[in-house]
Amino acid sequence: MNTDDKLASTDRRAVLSTLWIFVLLNIVFRDIHEMFRPGLLAEMMASNVNGVQITDEVMLLGGVMLEIPIAMVLLSRLLAHRVNRWTNVIVGVVTVPILFTDGPKDLDDMWFLTIEVVALALIIWYAWRWRVMHSSAREV
Repeated sequence: MNTDDKLASTDRRAVLSTLWIFVLLNIVFRDIHEMFRPGLLAEMMASNVNGVQITDEVMLLGGVMLEIPIAMVLLSRLLAHRVNRWTNVIVGVVTVPILFTDGPKDLDDMWFLTIEVVALALIIWYAWRWRVMHSSAREV
C-alpha cells in the first residue's frame, strides 16, 4: 500500500469516526436539553417519563442504544476496510429507526432528530462509497 492509499484510508476512518462522535454528541445534548422541559423532573421522580415506566430494563435498553455510536467511534478506526465499510453501513441503517423510538415531541426534538438523521445518512453514504484505490492494495 503506498502512502496516498494509506492517507486516503486514514482520512476515511477519521471522517467516519468523527461523524459518529457528532451523532453521539447530538443524542446526548438532546437528552440534556430535554432536562429543561417543564415537568420532566417530576416525571423522572415518579419513574414515568412520557408515559413510559422507567424500569431497570428500560435503563439497560437506553444504555445499549447509546453504546452503539460510542462503539462505532472506536470500530470506525480499528476495523479492516471491508468489515469497517459494511459495519458503518449496517449500523447506520439500524440506528435511524432507533432514533425514532422516543419520537419527537416538540420543535427542538425535531431539530436534533433531523441533524442526527442527516449525519447518519452521511455515514451510510460515505461508507458505501469507500473503495480501496487499487485492487492490489491490501488494507489492514
